[in-house]
Amino acid sequence: MQSVWSWFAESPFTTASWVDWIDILLLAAVIYRILLVLRGTRAMQSLIGLLLLVGLYAVARIGGLTTMSWVLDNVFVYLVLAVLILFQQDIRRALANAGGRFFVSRLPIARADATILEEVIKAAFALSRRKIGALIVLEGNASLDAWIEGSNEVDGKVSHELLQSIFHPAGPMHDGAVVIRKDRIAAAGVFLPISLSKQISRTFGTRHRAAIGLTEITDALCIVVSEERGTVAIVVRGEIVPVADMNDLRHNLTEQLDRQADEPSNAGVASA
Repeated sequence: MQSVWSWFAESPFTTASWVDWIDILLLAAVIYRILLVLRGTRAMQSLIGLLLLVGLYAVARIGGLTTMSWVLDNVFVYLVLAVLILFQQDIRRALANAGGRFFVSRLPIARADATILEEVIKAAFALSRRKIGALIVLEGNASLDAWIEGSNEVDGKVSHELLQSIFHPAGPMHDGAVVIRKDRIAAAGVFLPISLSKQISRTFGTRHRAAIGLTEITDALCIVVSEERGTVAIVVRGEIVPVADMNDLRHNLTEQLDRQADEPSNAGVASA
């Protein structure tokens, strides 16, 4: 008991000064804001994997696993360089957005706002009946500023009339996607990254590939209306989920948005 008490008396928690506590709190705040910036991006998954490797390295050193320690020592030398190369665009985007998003949290579309979802659902099936292609993106935690830049900024209220007019074949912005941020249409005519996966069926066109490409690297939700078949599908995490009717689309959107809203409380979530 005395040894335990002496360890506690000499621990950093009891010997730390108020300056040390301020230092710790500032570092914790910076780490927290960095995690918020990375939340919803593929870099977050890689960060979790890196932390697991660090934990394995600590176990190897403490347990005296010489071979494992030697391997991880050499891996870490190249791992940092590999992370910088693979995620240079994510890092550059995070630094570019640091001034705005670093100190101000941006919430995704509110799952409880049924009005916005109803307008999107109405527009999707109105376009479907007329076989007019459309790609509607609901921004999640990951910022889509990299693709919005250079497109047509709208900043308009979400309504099925406005969405239908944007995707009208005679309109100048019908080719790209519409991005909905929170409760506003942020931009139209947005060009998204095309997925190069060979597992995608050839029956899917550019809109579906763009929706898959975006949801593979962000936590955005996409609603795609096929111009050829007049079908409606929701795309999430790189997977296409066909919907049969408005109720089916409503159920899928609500379920995915509820899941997205719960993810920040977990360890993390799965932009280029």
